[in-house]
Amino acid sequence: MSKWSLVSLIALVGCAKPMVPTAPEVQAPPVVVTTPALNAEAVAGIDHPVLQGLLHSHWETTMANAPTWATALGDSRYNALLSDGSPAASERHKTERAAFLSRARAIDVASLNDSERTTLELFIEDLSYDTASEVCRFEQWSISPRGNPSVSYNDLADTHPLDTVQNGLDFTTRLSQLPSVVDDDIAQLRLGLADGWVVNADTAALVVEQVERQLASADEEWALALVRGTTEFSDVDNDAFDARVLAAMGPFRAALETYLAFLKAEVLPVARSADAVGVGALPDGPACYESRVRAYTTLDRSAADIHQLGLDEMAKIHVEFQDVGERVFGTRDIGEIFEHMRTDDELLFTTAEEVQQTAEQALQDAREAMVQAFGRLPQAECDVRPVPANEAPYTTIAYYRQPAPDGSRPGTYYVNTYAPETRPRHEARVLAYHEAIPGHHLQIAIAQELPDMPAVRRHMGMTAFVEGWALYTERLSDELGLYPEDVDRLGMLSFDAWRAARLVVDTGIHSQGWTREQAEAYMQEKTPLATNNIANEVDRYISWPGQALAYKTGQLHIWELRHKAEEQLGDDFDLSAFHDVVLGGGAVSLPVLTRRVDAWLVDQE
Repeated sequence: MSKWSLVSLIALVGCAKPMVPTAPEVQAPPVVVTTPALNAEAVAGIDHPVLQGLLHSHWETTMANAPTWATALGDSRYNALLSDGSPAASERHKTERAAFLSRARAIDVASLNDSERTTLELFIEDLSYDTASEVCRFEQWSISPRGNPSVSYNDLADTHPLDTVQNGLDFTTRLSQLPSVVDDDIAQLRLGLADGWVVNADTAALVVEQVERQLASADEEWALALVRGTTEFSDVDNDAFDARVLAAMGPFRAALETYLAFLKAEVLPVARSADAVGVGALPDGPACYESRVRAYTTLDRSAADIHQLGLDEMAKIHVEFQDVGERVFGTRDIGEIFEHMRTDDELLFTTAEEVQQTAEQALQDAREAMVQAFGRLPQAECDVRPVPANEAPYTTIAYYRQPAPDGSRPGTYYVNTYAPETRPRHEARVLAYHEAIPGHHLQIAIAQELPDMPAVRRHMGMTAFVEGWALYTERLSDELGLYPEDVDRLGMLSFDAWRAARLVVDTGIHSQGWTREQAEAYMQEKTPLATNNIANEVDRYISWPGQALAYKTGQLHIWELRHKAEEQLGDDFDLSAFHDVVLGGGAVSLPVLTRRVDAWLVDQE
């Protein structure tokens, strides 16, 4: 999955605490900012003065509210801050969001050019999704092995420049705010508890285990402390930096101990039972899930329709499994094929180094093949790294982090090398293609490099597009000759079945009242995924309602548009030109993507 997709409008949600300066007050009617004061990145390609003022104000507020993301994007103004996750900040973000929506809806659409109209449409749509999801109150109950204070800040050093003494001081100032971050998380969770909003017991127990595991290790071994010894200041400044980093771990440890005690004493005793893991069991849960389905698909589809779509897709994929399985294993029995894929020792890695090397080779092959199918290619490179050891046992098989827009940091494909004997070889190539090239890295890096496009279009985006594109490229990679063996195609089918299962399982859990056991049993029967992966995935679906629907929804939509173009253009269809159109507008909603492709088809006539 893409970590980039998690930052979509995260600034207006708030996730941790700084002592952030109060964000610029936003009120309607809009105040048009004069050109010299405009953030050039925020208004790139926009000529309309009122829309310029709106996008400028929004981007400035976004950067102030999400300082670590600002740092990752190369905006150093907030390098010493963490986000304010306090209850008061959450209320402020709601007010800001409402004000931005009011300003956006007041703009005369007829006065905009086509590109500006699309930008405004996407802007309103994205903020509307977040407004609708306020009913979910995620900050007041949602914790998970991937979203709690023991892991949420471990990657601070990955995106924070440490090339000057001042940047080092800013980094350690950030670390000194971590105890306040934890205090705010506790305050938020207590508000939820008071109104009956609480996480399920299994997920809470996993978070408790994760925090206990971190507290059991020495401060020097914590992920944040590993940045010591990596700076290249003077000897004296290096020593001072290392000492400040280590000194920050003590107060952070004390805060995590308080957090752990809070979870054990106040959350676990009232956490939801195994038969109520879905968001539908929470107050306003059905409305919450409906808002998330709309946001993650960008389409008006009911949970029941999506559930059936997943069942139908799974049936089609199983037929493909039978054809390939017969060639590889000599059987068309789905159960036997899946058993081979899970247990055949020859299909499993033996060392972490093998996992890493296979990922690197897959990306090298992909780089060489891209000229066959793309006119526009990104300038940013993509590196491969293992998932950090403290996170690896609890997280998914891989994820991606976008490059720095200024070229100072490449994109990074994080592959989980933990317990390599449980990692199937046949998944290695399809995984690399999804997360990196031609998947997330290609799409996200191209978006960041688009000329004359406002920041909201280049750096934010719709999950259905981001994840739909990455899933689309898994089968595209077969067209490009990137699966040298049928065993690799089994991996491709495995991942497609996995995403079809997500449609069934996510809606099952959150709309139909499925238990964790039902969800795991379905995936065990219908996909060849490893048991440990299934458990982690179901944890994720429980904790992140609706997100799992984006993948297959987006993939099928892109394929439908491609088939339409192929049928309409016949021999004149150009795959590279089609892909350039799809990627050339940033991560848009699926209806906007349809309009882009339709307009391109008209131009081809």
